[in-house]
Amino acid sequence: MTPHLMQALQAAGLWSGLLIILLLVLSGVVVSGRRRHLVSFGDGGNPELQSATRAFGNCAEYAAPGMVALGLLALLGAEPWMIHAVGATLFIGRVIHALGLLFQTGPSLGRVLGMVLTWIALLSVAVGLIAYAL
Repeated sequence: MTPHLMQALQAAGLWSGLLIILLLVLSGVVVSGRRRHLVSFGDGGNPELQSATRAFGNCAEYAAPGMVALGLLALLGAEPWMIHAVGATLFIGRVIHALGLLFQTGPSLGRVLGMVLTWIALLSVAVGLIAYAL
């Protein structure tokens, strides 16, 4: 394995690991809310639990393809700085979005900014994958 490939894979591993930790934290928020509100399944119609469940679910929906794409980009020979840039943008976007869901009701700047950063990251990685694949 070349040093370049190793650095790219390490970058993908770093951001994937951080995204997985974020998913675990958000899962913990859901479990804690369910225990506090005595809800064994779903959100029980509780607004706090609805927000926590969506924060986790939305993160999972976007982080999973992002992590796979980061790994593929590394394997295709992308520069480590590119993987770091996309990974950091995706991670920051997911954190900001989750905070916007958990601590504000209704539309919020956190949700909007988080989604914009997430879309930028996913569009960047998609373009990178196509470019490196050609």
